Amino acid sequence: MELKDLKPAAGSTKNRKRVGRGPASGTGKTAGRGMNGQKSRAGGGKGAGFEGGQTPLARRLPKLPGFRNINRVEYLPVNVSRLDAKFEAGDVVDGESLKAKGIIKHADALVKVLGDGEITKALTVRVDKVSASAKAKIEAAGGKVEEPC
Repeated sequence: MELKDLKPAAGSTKNRKRVGRGPASGTGKTAGRGMNGQKSRAGGGKGAGFEGGQTPLARRLPKLPGFRNINRVEYLPVNVSRLDAKFEAGDVVDGESLKAKGIIKHADALVKVLGDGEITKALTVRVDKVSASAKAKIEAAGGKVEEPC
């Protein structure tokens, strides 16, 4: 068998209906469109969003200012004062430990440590981002900030 020998199964294909080709065709004169009216005419019919003459939804809603950046990356903020309250000296602060302490809900969430408050314990911080003020406070307390931040 070759490609040239392939044929559709018997009865599976039909010829398209050729409308407007004279009275003998059965679909002459009005070509299946009926008599008068918007839908019988060329280009007739209602466009997408037409609501029967009512002002369409797209025109009823206000035009809001600004736009939403689809590439925006959201970080969960955690302050150093919160780390000082929840962790012991020498602990490692990462997604798993933050979830275990109930500070964040998901261990794989993006976290940024911010510098609000004071920190007195030496902690090892391994989160996605650390602000400059938070990094200075952590290192001043004897801790260290490791990559990927």
